[in-house]
Amino acid sequence: MNRHFSIGKALITALNLSCAFVMTTAAASAAYIDPATTGYVVQIIAGVVIACGTALAIFWNKITRKFRKEKAAEDSVQNLREPDMTDGAVVTASDLLGDDED
Repeated sequence: MNRHFSIGKALITALNLSCAFVMTTAAASAAYIDPATTGYVVQIIAGVVIACGTALAIFWNKITRKFRKEKAAEDSVQNLREPDMTDGAVVTASDLLGDDED
């Protein structure tokens, strides 16, 4: 005999009992759903879908921007470590400020 009592079995049992209670005690009702109600439901669903899509796009951009910044930071560190001195010339401040001789 299995003496293990899991929470999942307890939840399923409670759900079954509550559904049985609701089905046996519910009174019949004559309800009318207006056609405009369907329009409201469609608007609610559309709003939720648009809001979720917007939130997803914002967080996706933030995540990708973070990875791009990390890659750019790594590239800039490598550029600082390995200067591009192909001709062996040293650039001084006077070279940068003396644009008249170009």
